[in-house]
Formats: sequence, structure tokens, C-alpha cells
Amino acid sequence: MEVGLGGRLDATNVCETPLASIITSVSREHWQVLGPTLTDIAGEKAGILKLNCPAVIGQLPLEAKTVIEKRIQQLNCPTIWPKPALDLGQNWAEYHPELDTKRNLASAAVAIKYPLPLLGEVQLMNSAIAIATLQILQQQGWQISETAIQNGMANTKWPGRLQWTSWRNHKILVDGAHNPAAAIALRHYVDTLDDFSFQQGNSWVMGILSTKDHADIFKALLKKGDRLYLVPVPDHSSAEPEELAKLALTICPELSHCQTYPDLAVGLDAAITGNNLTVLCGSLYLAGYFLRIGGDR
Repeated sequence: MEVGLGGRLDATNVCETPLASIITSVSREHWQVLGPTLTDIAGEKAGILKLNCPAVIGQLPLEAKTVIEKRIQQLNCPTIWPKPALDLGQNWAEYHPELDTKRNLASAAVAIKYPLPLLGEVQLMNSAIAIATLQILQQQGWQISETAIQNGMANTKWPGRLQWTSWRNHKILVDGAHNPAAAIALRHYVDTLDDFSFQQGNSWVMGILSTKDHADIFKALLKKGDRLYLVPVPDHSSAEPEELAKLALTICPELSHCQTYPDLAVGLDAAITGNNLTVLCGSLYLAGYFLRIGGDR
């Protein structure tokens, strides 16, 4: 069960004794409700932790980690803090369990190699969290074989997250990148691409909700020489593209292009005219809308 917002006051708390509680990350999102700082947000997310129930915690900023650790101690949660899996190349990874030195929670867990078709370095952490959780279930008596885990990983698909597709026969990359942490992960992946068919600079087709951290998303993504095509997010509380354009030019005045467009299709048509890498991002709703109206067209 996935938390909708925060944790402390979330409806998922009707489950009083979960098999495990997982906190994947903490970043500045939904701060209008959860509080302005990472400490505030971490305090809310820690609300999913339960007395004596196992926990799996991803890599956190120090101020968030301090809050989570305190709550873990208060609730006596046996906890695993998995490290990212090792990248073996050829879309394979290897996870090595981390021991909880106080509770020895992972003592029976073993290393496992598995296919990792999802793109981006962030998936080394995400998959490690998933496998650490599965190994907790194994220790609770669940019959989950190594082969089942490997097959599950091999067949994992995540539309709208680092998804290569096309628009009018032009190759494009689609990713939600709806908060600063996701935008950083996207930019990191883009910077690792070794495709010399693209000219210098990237073309970003973006729409962002009004409630998101626009400035930090732009800071994570935009660089000198990039091109920015701003569009509204249909059927949601979209930030005004004109206001986003002003902000983007303030943050990155050396953009080679920054213009607004009335809808996604028009923005994409404009973006694919050059040889730049074209990336559609800024909102999971926008990515979903793109997939609905027809990628690969």
C-alpha cells in the first residue's frame, strides 16, 4: 500500500501491523501540507513506522535521516538501510544485504544477482529497497524464491519514468521529473548518454503543476545552450507557462530557446525540429497525458 501524502495522518495507517514499512526517500515535496523543511517532512513520513515492525529505509539527507532514526529507536523497529545495488553492466545488478548490527535483521539474507531493465542509476537504489523488503518477507516465512525475484525484476516496467518512445518518428525521452529529486535523477541520466547524433544542448518540453517546486526543478535540469518548450498540464492545476518562462530565464539566462506553447502536441512538434535530445518531463500527469494521446505517433 502506497502512502498518498506524508505518512503520519495517511489513510494507510488503518494497517496497524504491516509486514514492513518502507521509506524510499525524503525530498521537498508537498511542503505546503507537510511543512517547509526536510525535518518537517521526515517527521510526517516517519508516521508510517509501527511498533516492533520491520523497516526498510533508503538513502536520506542528514536532517531527514536524524528524524527517522529517532523514530526507529522509539518504536524499536528492526531496520535495514540498504546500499545501492552494484551495476554489473548489460542490464544486470547485484544486491548485497546490509546487517542491522543491533537486531541482526538481515543475517539470513544473501546476495542476489538480477536483471534490471529500468534505466537510471536511481534504480540501483530502488531495486535494492525492493529486494531488502522481499528478504524480510522471506524471513517471516513467505516462500519467495530467488528465481521469482529475478523474474519479477526482469519483467518490471515503469511507463513515464526514463521511457524511450517517439513522437512523429522522432526519438524522445519521457520522464515525470515532478520534484527536485526526480529532476536530479533525470538530469544525471541524460548526462550519461553517449549518443553523438545529438547536437549540443537538450530540448526540454515541460509542464509543471502549480504546487511543485518550480525553481529547484529548473535548477536541476537546465544548462547553458538548452532549449525550453513550456506547455500547460491538461486537466490539472497547471503552473502558467508564461510565469515558468520568466522563472526559467532568471535561473538559466543562457538558454538558447525559451517559449510557451498552447498544448503539448504543438510544443512537441516545435521541439523535434532540431537534432537535440528531446525530453518530455515536469509532471507525471503530463507524461500520462502524452501516453494517452499516443506516443510512437
